[in-house]
Parts: sequence; structure tokens; C-alpha cells
Amino acid sequence: MSGRRLRLLGALLPLVAAPLQAAEPLTLAAQGQLQVAFTPGDDAGALVVATIAGAKRQVLVQAYSFTHRAIADALIAARRRGVDVQVIADPQQARTITTSVIEYLADQGVPVLFDGEHPAAHNKVMVIDPELDTAAVVTGSFNFTHAAQYRNAENLLVLRGHPLLAQAYAANWRRHRTHALRLWR
Repeated sequence: MSGRRLRLLGALLPLVAAPLQAAEPLTLAAQGQLQVAFTPGDDAGALVVATIAGAKRQVLVQAYSFTHRAIADALIAARRRGVDVQVIADPQQARTITTSVIEYLADQGVPVLFDGEHPAAHNKVMVIDPELDTAAVVTGSFNFTHAAQYRNAENLLVLRGHPLLAQAYAANWRRHRTHALRLWR
């Protein structure tokens, strides 16, 4: 294992092994490229779709509310071209929002899990290719919804070229996966 990989593993081990209680925040030096979108006005949905389209190996998603069909279709297209796509969703939102695309994703072969351990699984995150130098993290207040794009005042950040940051988000995703349950199917 390379020295870089060992340093990365050492930095991330506390994130993977730590319980979900309060821990010391991870401090990383800024690097890479940042894209930002604000809604309504900017096409944050298109930025998410374009970011997914660039995925080579993996897309890990944490979604609170998910009704944006174009984003769902981009995840399905990524899965069909061989990208490992996995979703952790808030069960209450997925089951009560009639326009939710969570069941649609599952019907199209995307593995969907429910994070039912928390009163609200309120993350809005995508981690794309966390093992690659071209890794990207999508985050912000922007739910993957039609309302977030056209009605709400939201923000979206796409952080590229910071593999350590992507690894930290991927480690957090994996921590939530340990207590998440498979979609009702």
C-alpha cells in the first residue's frame, strides 16, 4: 500500500470506527475546484445530472426527499453503464411523498436502503468516485426535488479534486449503511 493510501486510511479510520455520537471534527486543507448553484435561478439539477454523468466507478447517495426525475434518471443511466450506484433515503419522506422517485430507482435496479435510525435522515449528499483523484462531493441544502429547483431558496456545492474529502463523506455514508435497512421490496 502506498504512503498516500496509508495516510488516507489513518485519517479516515476514526470516521469509520467512531460511533455516530459527537466526535472531533475533521480538518482538511482546501484544494480542488468548487462549483456553486443557488435556486431558484441557477439550474442546480442540471449540475447534479452532469456530475453524475462524469462518474466512472461509484455514486453513493444520501437523500432526504427525492422527487427530481432527471437526477433519478441520471443515477439509473450511471448504473446501466456499470457504475456502482447506491442510495440511502429517509423512509418517512420516501413513503409519504407521492412524487418520490425512491421506489422508481429501486424498480430500475438501484440498491436503495432506508436510514430509519434517525428522526430525519436529512443528508443531501452524493459522493462520486471517492477512490479516484477526480472524486466529487455534491452537498448543500438542495434536496433532490422539483421544489428545491423551482420554488425553494437553496444552495448546492460540487467539490471536485479533493479525494480526502470524498473519502470522509464516503466513510460517513458507510457508517449510515451499517444501520440502514433494505427497501421494502
